[in-house]
Amino acid sequence: MDRNAFGGAELLNLTMAGTYEAQLGGAVDNLYTYSYNPQAELTFPRFLVPFNLNKTKSIYLPKTHFLFSYNFLKKVDYFDMRTFEFVFGYRWKDDVRKEHELNPIDVSFSSIRNKSAEFTELLESNPFLKKSYEEQFIAGGNYSFTYNEQMLQGKKVHSFLQVKSEIAGNILSLANLIGGNPVSSENPATLAGSAFSQYARLSVDGRVFFNHKNRNKTAMRFFAGFGRPFGNSSIMPYSKQFFSGGPSSIRAFHINSVGPGNYFQDTNVQGFLQMGGDVKLEMNAEYRFNIFSYFKGAVFVDAGNVWLFESNPALIGTPFSFSDFAGQLAVGTGVGLRIDVSFFVLRFDLATPLRKPWMEDDKRWVINKIDFGNSAWRKNNLLLNVAIGYPF
Repeated sequence: MDRNAFGGAELLNLTMAGTYEAQLGGAVDNLYTYSYNPQAELTFPRFLVPFNLNKTKSIYLPKTHFLFSYNFLKKVDYFDMRTFEFVFGYRWKDDVRKEHELNPIDVSFSSIRNKSAEFTELLESNPFLKKSYEEQFIAGGNYSFTYNEQMLQGKKVHSFLQVKSEIAGNILSLANLIGGNPVSSENPATLAGSAFSQYARLSVDGRVFFNHKNRNKTAMRFFAGFGRPFGNSSIMPYSKQFFSGGPSSIRAFHINSVGPGNYFQDTNVQGFLQMGGDVKLEMNAEYRFNIFSYFKGAVFVDAGNVWLFESNPALIGTPFSFSDFAGQLAVGTGVGLRIDVSFFVLRFDLATPLRKPWMEDDKRWVINKIDFGNSAWRKNNLLLNVAIGYPF
């Protein structure tokens, strides 16, 4: 990190991140995924714009940032995915609680290489999955607003709200229209040999934290997401779809394995090739309490799902409907142990499903099936999540 890259208090930040995910046991054994993600971000402590701006009276300096990113993802025995991304945008604060980020330019390109015969066979048997994994060129922009009170000391209730909006493909679509070639999802236009994505996306993440005596806490979260492909696209690109299930989602279900709708994703067959949705609703509630020293406990309940729109050509699972979505929520519960040393949290959450949306209507609640003494039940219904940091 260089805090004065060009002599004007510019910040040059070079980072490297990585992930590792493994599935052991079940019909598909020793399946794993790893990724690495180098990034270079250059931040200027002012707005870089081609016109004059009135100086703000805020004590928080506005920032302009440039981000270059490369992500390599390998799903062993399936494929390699490479993603290049460039972001240009601005960040500014109204006060300590309110932050804005506007990125008028956000361009990325993803390509898949080294496809295995097994992966190709899976794609051919599932057109929706195949379309999701096609090479995609994304050119758009995004805006986010964050309201966060968690740094304020002494409050009994802290709130958090983050709203994100994104739109992509419109400029490229307009350029094709001006050139006499209006875009269509049936025969999508391409750029440098790859179809470009066109969609709109909006998400809302709201959280409330009730602070009790002895530093115990009740945390509640509600998330709603909406994405709509149009013009040049019939399906949201895989990286922009919504997913449910996993250590920071519905912890009683495998990563990204819930939905769409009442569709059953058999992770023993598909492994990590889960399907997402156009709509996501999720609710989490967690009571966090101290045990002793650095050890903390939790009890939690999670609920949610993802859905496709009825207009989506995939025809997988039941489409989203305001009258039916509540009956298709997956529900899970569990207990957690956390080792919290302030700068680092190691989290263990043991969870089990209470409701499985893919079952028949009158059999979705499975509370009466809980049998901790049965080894077969434990193998199929108890899921241990190990993660770093709190889920929300």
